[in-house]
Amino acid sequence: MSTVVIDIRRARSDDAPALADAHDEAWRTAYRGLIPGTELEKLVARRGPAWWDAAIRRGSRIALLTFGDAIAGYANYGRNRAKSLPYGGEIYELYLRPEYQGLGFGRRLFVAAKRDLVQMGQPSLVVWALTDNEAAVGFYRALGGRAVARSTERFGDKVLDKVAFSWAR
Repeated sequence: MSTVVIDIRRARSDDAPALADAHDEAWRTAYRGLIPGTELEKLVARRGPAWWDAAIRRGSRIALLTFGDAIAGYANYGRNRAKSLPYGGEIYELYLRPEYQGLGFGRRLFVAAKRDLVQMGQPSLVVWALTDNEAAVGFYRALGGRAVARSTERFGDKVLDKVAFSWAR
């Protein structure tokens, strides 16, 4: 009988290469066809192992969901960056490799990040998603997120709508 351990833990510097690989795969899958190809390539290329190592060393809150020895996904979170919104915390990114999606792992990662934000004294939180990213929008709605704001973001010549979902304590 074999047992695979699923764990959520803080990222360490030695995770940077595998984290960069998970980011690359998750972003290409999530945004292919939404963000123009050259812009998506630039966004992915900026987040190599050195970028992730620096973020981890700076103390960024990055939680990893591991499945056995593999990094299945990650969440990056902290204080809310949109001062116009009355929420203390923000999940900046929450991504899973495609083969780990739809199995409940995203929910586990979200709950862990939310719990850590509460422990940081941030009981309410916000998450932004591109409106056309139906998987993300559906995921945050299924978690009980309430749409509270809309904005846009430019990717080269393309402007995309985005929506903020919130959760109170």
